[in-house]
Amino acid sequence: QVQLVESGGGLVQAGGSLRLSCAASGSTFSIGAMGWYRQAPGKQRELVATITRTFTSTYADSVKGRFTISRDNAKNTMYLQMNSLKPEDTAVYYCNAALQFRARDYWGQGTQVTVSS
Repeated sequence: QVQLVESGGGLVQAGGSLRLSCAASGSTFSIGAMGWYRQAPGKQRELVATITRTFTSTYADSVKGRFTISRDNAKNTMYLQMNSLKPEDTAVYYCNAALQFRARDYWGQGTQVTVSS
């Protein structure tokens, strides 16, 4: 079992920055790739960024150049640095962790990010 807890969300003005954290606990040795997803009201959950255990990252086109995903395997924590935030970035942000050797993944409870114009 893996437990994920997000933190760092909040209210920020357009152009501002936030840093989200996702702390993993439990069977953390089994975690492979991790990612951030977001869901805005009335919309489907969408992928924001992913990072492998060996730090290869990918980004949605909408956040490239503004967001940076990172992870500290020793601390079992993943981060999302969000700069130049826009109102359309407003959403609940979720942390996801996939197991290395099993077809299973885990989700955090989400953290709200609100960007005012």
